[in-house]
Amino acid sequence: MYHRLLIPVNEAAEVEPLIRFGAQLLDAEGEIRLLHVIPHLSLPEITRAWRESVHIVVPAHETAAALEVPVDPEVRVAPDVAGEIIESATSHSIDGILMTLRGSPRSPNPFVGHTASTILQHASADVLLVNRLALATQPFTKILVPSFLGAGPSPKAMQLAEALALKHDSAPIVSLTISSEPVSEEETPQIDRTPRGLELRHRHMLLPESLLGRRHRIPELILSAAARERYGFLMVVEDRQNARGPLITRRFVEDLFRTAPCPVMAVRG
Repeated sequence: MYHRLLIPVNEAAEVEPLIRFGAQLLDAEGEIRLLHVIPHLSLPEITRAWRESVHIVVPAHETAAALEVPVDPEVRVAPDVAGEIIESATSHSIDGILMTLRGSPRSPNPFVGHTASTILQHASADVLLVNRLALATQPFTKILVPSFLGAGPSPKAMQLAEALALKHDSAPIVSLTISSEPVSEEETPQIDRTPRGLELRHRHMLLPESLLGRRHRIPELILSAAARERYGFLMVVEDRQNARGPLITRRFVEDLFRTAPCPVMAVRG
């Protein structure tokens, strides 16, 4: 799926789970770049943070060896964390940036700050944001892919869903179409197969157009539809080539992550 995946990390505890998750999305010759950015502070603070970065570099090498995946860890010092992540992605021809939702380096609250907003707005590569539950080690029993307006999942969404499903014992993929128009069962059978032969279940949720037009309600609508399928791994993908307007924003991800009782990945493709 991805040939070069950039994983920005803020602390040592993120290193192993993010690399393990990212490894599931690599193509056969893919590689991971792990980036830790030290904010530009006073010289004593930079020196201390640089010494402590060994706790990020060492587990990166250890996890890479255990998974047999190429991982190149890097530590940088910069005043603008988000800008440095984008610069690294550009200079290394990165095609995907995988990270947890994180806020300002000065705030412990992941829902405060500008890092995700800047990357979502300016990065040319795909941006994949995962919540903490997505980094747990248990296998996914199903992968839910919601879509809107009757269009069905985009090719990008299906590629990602298939890549993850194959790593989780060929978990079934559920397409959750949320729209104001009914879908004919003759045109869309309840059970289908993906291009790679995985089970694809089609589900439909009818909602009034007035409700679908309220973008601030979309995270709630997605979780309501996913609850009917007993959740699973929830993957929300915005394909910029087919999008009618920005869906994956920091505000959208915040609202989705705050209340989701299941693993979630939001992708701006």
